[in-house]
Amino acid sequence: MKFLLFVFVSFISFFVQAQQETEENGIDFLIRNQLEMDDPTLRKRVGGTVLFSSVVIQKFYQEREFHPAWLESKKLTERAYEMRYEIQQSKFDGLNPYDYHLDRINYFFDRIEKSRNGGQAITNQEFANIDLLLTDAYIMLSSHLYLGKVDPENLKTAWNIQRTAPELKIDQRLGKALQEGSIRKSLEELYPSFTVYKRMRDGLRELFDYQEKYAQDPSRPWKALKLDKSIKPGDTHNLIPDVRSRLLFWGFLETYGVENERVYDSVMVAGVKKLQYRHGMEQDGVIGQGTIQAINQTPENLIATASVNMERLRWLPDSLKENELILVNTANFQLDFISRRDTLLSSKVIVGKSIHSTPQFSAMMSYIVFSPTWTVPNSIARNEIIPAVKRNHNYLKQNNMKILTASGVEVPSSSIDWAKVNPRTFPYIIRQEPGENNALGLVKFMFPNKHSVYIHDTPARSLFDREDRALSHGCIRIQKPFEFAKLLLSFDPSWTDEKIRENMHLPKEKIVMLDRKIPVVVLYLTYWANNKGDYFFRRDIYSRDAEIYKSLREGRISKSGV
Repeated sequence: MKFLLFVFVSFISFFVQAQQETEENGIDFLIRNQLEMDDPTLRKRVGGTVLFSSVVIQKFYQEREFHPAWLESKKLTERAYEMRYEIQQSKFDGLNPYDYHLDRINYFFDRIEKSRNGGQAITNQEFANIDLLLTDAYIMLSSHLYLGKVDPENLKTAWNIQRTAPELKIDQRLGKALQEGSIRKSLEELYPSFTVYKRMRDGLRELFDYQEKYAQDPSRPWKALKLDKSIKPGDTHNLIPDVRSRLLFWGFLETYGVENERVYDSVMVAGVKKLQYRHGMEQDGVIGQGTIQAINQTPENLIATASVNMERLRWLPDSLKENELILVNTANFQLDFISRRDTLLSSKVIVGKSIHSTPQFSAMMSYIVFSPTWTVPNSIARNEIIPAVKRNHNYLKQNNMKILTASGVEVPSSSIDWAKVNPRTFPYIIRQEPGENNALGLVKFMFPNKHSVYIHDTPARSLFDREDRALSHGCIRIQKPFEFAKLLLSFDPSWTDEKIRENMHLPKEKIVMLDRKIPVVVLYLTYWANNKGDYFFRRDIYSRDAEIYKSLREGRISKSGV
């Protein structure tokens, strides 16, 4: 019994002594002790909170001899409050403020403010903890704003747009920001350098306002509206009251006198057209499946979409600001040819079907092929062409196609017993000759890449009238091939309109090298904003957004390396 009493008294004495030593030690000593006491192979912790940084945070405090960064005379500085505000504002970047220790930071801020009003005193250890958490939050937020939180290399959908990022030197950046009192400015400098990013950020901020409005909506949660057939202006339908209510919610309509709630009136048609404009649909006022899908989107749904696309912008290289750029947004079915930040050409495009999705990548365009031949890919020959020939032996002739050996020798179609041909073991190449009906049209634009994707003309011009243009096997068909070729060849005045048209109708293909290599970026954006303050959404045709959003919402990775 005496022994147990001795142990107990010894433990209490040790605990009290440890507490006294903690209070006697300065905050700088405790910061250093916190950073150096841990096993270097393990993530550093503050209390029970795992720190994001291990290398940079150590370097930062070493350079300042472990003096607190966010405290003066045991009081939080104005810069500390600014940092907390920036953490809270990170939601407008599509990030999660709670990734940056917001819970613990709020706890310590509350403790400090209460202690000033007669509450329990703050220990030096707690001061050290809040300083470390604010610094770690700055490092983590800086890294995520500059590089993105999600590593695109870890996604199922490949991201082949390479980026070379210079060393951030976050420790030096933070030191300068603290010295100059410019936390906000130092973080803004890490935004993607494209002006569209800040416009997208403003759009996301507005969506959060709508989310607050939605929380007060008595009809919440919105039921998913379902449509059997299109609703045209003047029609009477049971869905009209719900559609009208949501148009009013989004500001596409102002409150007006309604004679019959179930009638799709002319005032409401104008609101539907505004919705269709935002979501990239034909503005015909007809409520079809696409319009219903758009009207079913809640603020939370659109916040998720916006967050994902702001993350995508953080993955893009600064080289996109180069003098010339060919930008293809497959989700918007559009190509833009940009020179010195001016858009010289916008054209509708057709992209890959969902089962043949056009990949995301960058490459350099270097030449044009006029009057191209089309070497039919094995998969198309096996699944489409050979079965067609078996049904119609004139199919090859009707489509201006030839059979070739691997060495290029033509094989007469009549010499092949098509009834016995196995599509999987067919030993020949099928090539379509130049002409109006060639699958590649009259010209193709080449930017060599591992995906064998290129931009080309098409004889199927009517397909550009469709809203959903995910129709190809992966390559990109352009609506304005002549105008595109003219711009690309503008370096040489001998390429007149007449010469270009002549070269598009040659009996043999002709290769023309460009005088420079032009970056081509094929990306996938389902949200962006323009300089008028309008923001736009597109349908996630390849179902790529959900994986990125899930990763954005997940907790932090186990090891950052920062």
